[in-house]
Amino acid sequence: MSTVTEWVLSILLLTGGVFLLAGSIGLVRLQDIYMRLHAPTKASTLGIGLVLLVSAIYATLTNDGISISELLVTVFLFFTAPITAHMMAKTALHQRLHRLERTQNQDLFENARLRLSPDAELDDTVSKP
Repeated sequence: MSTVTEWVLSILLLTGGVFLLAGSIGLVRLQDIYMRLHAPTKASTLGIGLVLLVSAIYATLTNDGISISELLVTVFLFFTAPITAHMMAKTALHQRLHRLERTQNQDLFENARLRLSPDAELDDTVSKP
């Protein structure tokens, strides 16, 4: 493996590590669950994606064939992380977890909770999904 390839892989690995660190700090520092969902789903997903990409490139260059397992894990991660965050946000909405008062559009929370609730009383203002 050439020196240029090693440098490129090192830079990608360090960039992924920085994104993972930013996602971890964001998970700890942000105030409510709605903001905390952004840190692992945005920064950490990109960071682990870069680490897995470096792993796939390195395994492909050092072995005889193409390493597909890391790429499959990356694709699975990029599909499941947003879905998981969406489900966690819906659960927090239904459980009425604490949110900051400075959050914009506070009135939409109750409307969304009623609209998405499976046991909500249906009337003229609330439509079934």
